[in-house]
Amino acid sequence: MASNSPSPQRSTFDLLAAPAVAAMFLVAGYAALFVAPTERTMGDIQRIFYFHVPSAWTAFVAFFLGFIANIAYLLRRRQYWDWLAVSAAEVGLAFCTVVLITGPMWARPVWGIWWTWDARLTSTLVLWLLYLTYLLLRTLVDDPARRAIVSAVFGIFAFLDVPLVYMSIRWWRTQHPQPVIAGGEGSGLEPLMWRVFLLCWAALLGLMALLIRQRYRLECARHELAELSLAADERVAVGKGSGLSNS
Repeated sequence: MASNSPSPQRSTFDLLAAPAVAAMFLVAGYAALFVAPTERTMGDIQRIFYFHVPSAWTAFVAFFLGFIANIAYLLRRRQYWDWLAVSAAEVGLAFCTVVLITGPMWARPVWGIWWTWDARLTSTLVLWLLYLTYLLLRTLVDDPARRAIVSAVFGIFAFLDVPLVYMSIRWWRTQHPQPVIAGGEGSGLEPLMWRVFLLCWAALLGLMALLIRQRYRLECARHELAELSLAADERVAVGKGSGLSNS
């Protein structure tokens, strides 16, 4: 199947993107540790919030990109949509893993427990398992076209858990704190906390974009290698066939 999409070439953007994202992380980390005010009840442990919640939001953005790419593949049957879908899913899974690691680190000092099976935590774990299954499923199907179709359908299904995770603390009473980020009056965040939060999220979004671009390039390279291998096999088969006919 033709991809109709050339492999993205390295550019000035690639040379500048990594240092820019690294600089954003340094500034965001400093702001989260030293600039944001200390929360009154939880103290310094609350500073995990500045990377825990933005990691969750970044995972949602990555999964949404994959959701759109999966729909686009089913509609257009262009391989580059499948490449984008798997790239976004893999990066989103990485950020979701960060959420599941930092959450218990925050919960233990505050709640006195590492984990509880409430709606928010359980639905997040299910989301992580769904996208892990999505990636494993792709390894079980050899035919590229069939693999793309099967994984696109499953990827669309997996994304249905994202709004469930987001709304879980609004629909059910949970151990997890209620939403404090409304972005306006009554949000529960002081203005400086809100600005530091947005800075940290911007740093994570930059990292997400960088990782998805690199992962997409890897998928392009895999496709080009597969095409070269197929072409080489065909030449070998033709050569053997012509040798037999000459004999």
